[in-house]
Amino acid sequence: MIICLGSSCFSRGNSNNLRIIQDYLKKNNLENRIDFKGNLCSEHCNHGPILQINDKVFEQVDESNIISILDNAFGGNK
Repeated sequence: MIICLGSSCFSRGNSNNLRIIQDYLKKNNLENRIDFKGNLCSEHCNHGPILQINDKVFEQVDESNIISILDNAFGGNK
């Protein structure tokens, strides 16, 4: 999983999304099982904030959709 930390995505909400993802991984005991890193630019600036999971790119990621994206990708703690 790669989160864009370029200035556009970061200022559009990935600063907050970063914390949400870190909390999600910890809550679901995924910290040691998911490779999570930042990237300086995903070249999708006009559609940010950007999150990439495997080969799928998610655009306009925010508080309203990030948990759903993560649950769909990782199954959540159900």
